[in-house]
Amino acid sequence: MAKGKNELVEWIKAIIVAVIIATVIRQFFFAPVVVDGYSMMPTLKDTDRVITNKFSYVIGKPKRFDIIVFEAPEGKDYIKRVIGLPGDKVEYDHDTLYINGKPYQEPYLDKYKAKLVDGGPLTESFTLKDIKEINQETVPEGYLFVMGDNRRLSKDSRHIGVISYDKILGKTNTVYWPIKDIRKVE
Repeated sequence: MAKGKNELVEWIKAIIVAVIIATVIRQFFFAPVVVDGYSMMPTLKDTDRVITNKFSYVIGKPKRFDIIVFEAPEGKDYIKRVIGLPGDKVEYDHDTLYINGKPYQEPYLDKYKAKLVDGGPLTESFTLKDIKEINQETVPEGYLFVMGDNRRLSKDSRHIGVISYDKILGKTNTVYWPIKDIRKVE
């Protein structure tokens, strides 16, 4: 009887240690996030499940075109693409992104642009000064300008303003569910 009791105690210890390790990993390193909505189409689809790397920005800074998860002003978590870094002058003109006056390619938008049937732009023309929530020439220090890949249906920095670094939960680049769609995203 004592052998069975010892085995049960060992199993309980193992389960407790596993739960503690899983909690630490989820709290400080990685977290699953469910994509809610169509703002990142076609890169991420509604209900895709992605892994968010919470540690990536502890040791580094966001880079242009990273896909990040952040806490939006209304308390929800949003997934968007980093377009402007601190000090950047961001503008769109005739569906072309300009950063500090230099045009940038956005190959992740090519499929979406090809599907537009109305002939209009995917991204309406604007400058940061045009956006009332920003109303200045450049992205402020300590903030990012973010946009969804589905520009026509995305609530992003054009609507909610720039995102403070302290609101960033992490970077995401891996879809793990549904299984048929497991992939790295760029």
